[in-house]
Amino acid sequence: MTGDESEIRAVVARWMEATSRGDTRAVLELMTEDALFLVPGQAPMDRAAFKAASESHAVAGLSINGKSDIMEIQVSGDLAYLWSHLSVTISSGSAAPVMRSGHTLTIFRKVGERWLLSRDANMLQRAES
Repeated sequence: MTGDESEIRAVVARWMEATSRGDTRAVLELMTEDALFLVPGQAPMDRAAFKAASESHAVAGLSINGKSDIMEIQVSGDLAYLWSHLSVTISSGSAAPVMRSGHTLTIFRKVGERWLLSRDANMLQRAES
């Protein structure tokens, strides 16, 4: 495994940890200013929309925990892509948790000395518990 691959794996781990803590600021620091998120059935979400959605989840008391199984990382210069299988559980108080899982394709860009998420497409679907 190259140093770049290790650094990208560390970004994913920090992202997952910050998400489970509800630390939107830490997650935003792991993405480029022009980051875009693509999900089925919705318009692309930019960084500002991601921030607003994350903050509304926090206000609503949602807890988000997930696991990312990285299948492949390829690095070429200052760009890299990663595909993974992501499982996410969203909980809120006494309501039954909602589980979603599926594959993701993520593009990272090296900005300065840091790898940052630039684009993310996920095919998460509701999973049976």
